[in-house]
Amino acid sequence: MTLHPCPPLDQLGEEELRSRLDPTRLPRHLAVIMDGNRRWAKQRHLPVLMGHRAGVKAFRRVMETCRELGIQVLTAYAFSAENWRRSPAEVRVLMQLFEHYTRSERQKLQRTGIRFRAVGRIDALPEGVRRELQATEEATRNNSEMVLNLALNYGGREELTEACRKLAREVQSGRLSPEAIGEETLSGALWTGGQPDPDLLIRTSGELRVSNFLLWQIAYTEFWFTELFWPDITRKVLLQALVEYQQRDRRYGGSTPGPQGV
Repeated sequence: MTLHPCPPLDQLGEEELRSRLDPTRLPRHLAVIMDGNRRWAKQRHLPVLMGHRAGVKAFRRVMETCRELGIQVLTAYAFSAENWRRSPAEVRVLMQLFEHYTRSERQKLQRTGIRFRAVGRIDALPEGVRRELQATEEATRNNSEMVLNLALNYGGREELTEACRKLAREVQSGRLSPEAIGEETLSGALWTGGQPDPDLLIRTSGELRVSNFLLWQIAYTEFWFTELFWPDITRKVLLQALVEYQQRDRRYGGSTPGPQGV
């Protein structure tokens, strides 16, 4: 009998990849660093704006696929605290996109049961962006199908610093004992407090770093890197990443599988 090797995952079709997924072993929380919009546009001799618009379309594909599969939380790194260093024109375009997206997607998020949350230093964003973010958060507050965290003006070190300040104020007021502070206490004080840590982090465009993203939360996260630019992330690529994730043996530093059995 001749044995034929299985084809690489990137050669499989979308339906074949979907059939290989074990629905009981999907990540509860998927985090994505959406990198490469500008390079995608430059490669095609297009304005930067077109790259960011293509990135929004890719984000919709990923969000919709996550909801269909039953992934509980999706956290997307949309604008870092360091991104203010970009040109004023590009920053202005990005802020307009964030304002437009949160307004235009509000009804769809409501209809599909997705709870929207903005995480980061939101108070430093332009008023129009803050207004739309807050309106979408309020409109989707009771949704329970999935949580969508959009990280805007976000920095992992700043998140940890703010969590420490929050706990320090609790101690100072007498509401919390220093001895009572543990990992769960600190996790609860983060902007993502109350949510499971990411099981899988996807980063695009060939970069191999976490860029100050979810520094506390990714202690045991699996990483999946790709050379593809973010606008090129299709449903098939996401399914490939999820299948590869399920092939890994997550032991959390021990000799037996971790709490989720993956």
